[in-house]
Amino acid sequence: MNARKWIRQSHRWLSMIFTVTVLGCIVAVSQENPAMWVFYLPLVPLILQFLTGLYLFVLPYTAKGRGGRRAASET
Repeated sequence: MNARKWIRQSHRWLSMIFTVTVLGCIVAVSQENPAMWVFYLPLVPLILQFLTGLYLFVLPYTAKGRGGRRAASET
């Protein structure tokens, strides 16, 4: 599996992990005395998802640039 496919797949899995951790935080709030560290758990997948999403966002622009240079050098 190439890097682009791996990053896209990990971005999808990170979104599921993030959703589960947010649901866990909602359950923790319903408890009588919730642990404060539970509220920091969604930050880890959120930061990773931000980084992979940023890469996926920039990917089409860098592909256009590489394709344009190839086309210009062939003529």
